[in-house]
Amino acid sequence: MEPKDLKERIQYRLDQLEMLMYENYHLKNPDEVYNQTLHISKFWSILSEEDRDFVQAAQDSITEGWEWIK
Repeated sequence: MEPKDLKERIQYRLDQLEMLMYENYHLKNPDEVYNQTLHISKFWSILSEEDRDFVQAAQDSITEGWEWIK
């Protein structure tokens, strides 16, 4: 169950995306993982620069089919 506070919800989604990327789940299910990035991108204006960079790197990795290095 997702947290109710906005910042907690965003962090929860970022944590989920991170887990999926480290498991290279995006190589098997790119659409599903890309959709996860879109759910996070809705909050672009309040994301930290580090979180924005992470989401963009994840999107690049998904579209290019790159393995995510731990």
